[in-house]
Amino acid sequence: MSRQIDYYFTLLSPWTYLGHGTFIELARQHGLSIRYRPTPLRSVFEETGGLPLPKRHPVRQRYRVLELQRWRARRGLPLTLFPTFFPYDVSLADRIVLAVIARGEDPASFIGEVLADVWARELDMSRPELILAAAERAGLDTAGLVEAAESEATSQIYKAAIAEAVEAGVFGAPSYVLDGEIFWGQDRLDLLADALAAGRVAYRNDATV
Repeated sequence: MSRQIDYYFTLLSPWTYLGHGTFIELARQHGLSIRYRPTPLRSVFEETGGLPLPKRHPVRQRYRVLELQRWRARRGLPLTLFPTFFPYDVSLADRIVLAVIARGEDPASFIGEVLADVWARELDMSRPELILAAAERAGLDTAGLVEAAESEATSQIYKAAIAEAVEAGVFGAPSYVLDGEIFWGQDRLDLLADALAAGRVAYRNDATV
């Protein structure tokens, strides 16, 4: 039986974009079963004391731009530092991920397409037709996807991710949770890779030593 890893993310995040392909490949290499958890990040911030980007001190905002440039170069990905349609209402795109999962399909390619549409192609991914175009490029059947994403059942799953993320100790995206151990940020993927390679027991934040 394969090990499961919980993947908390939002399709709004440049850090999710920068790490997504690397994470998917890492999971494939180690035979991990991914539980995709698109999460309303602003609500998680409100629960855990985080601040949305516009409310952060200018010093922190400027440092973020430096880090984006460094990781853009490290990952070899195209990334626009100030995309035209950022921020945008991400809720429909996030919920379509859940609709894809409910169909029993893998959303990895769709996630990658939407993230690239925001951060490389500068498209307005609040628009349903552009989201569906990304789904088509990912090889998904788009019939009924928007309706499924807007259903009450999907909305409840999406909202439930807030409390679930906080309970898991998640406070930002992307976060990867393996056996209860949190790896926050795509810049922790090397540490996740080390943990998988070593096959070690998960570290706990309540450890006494």
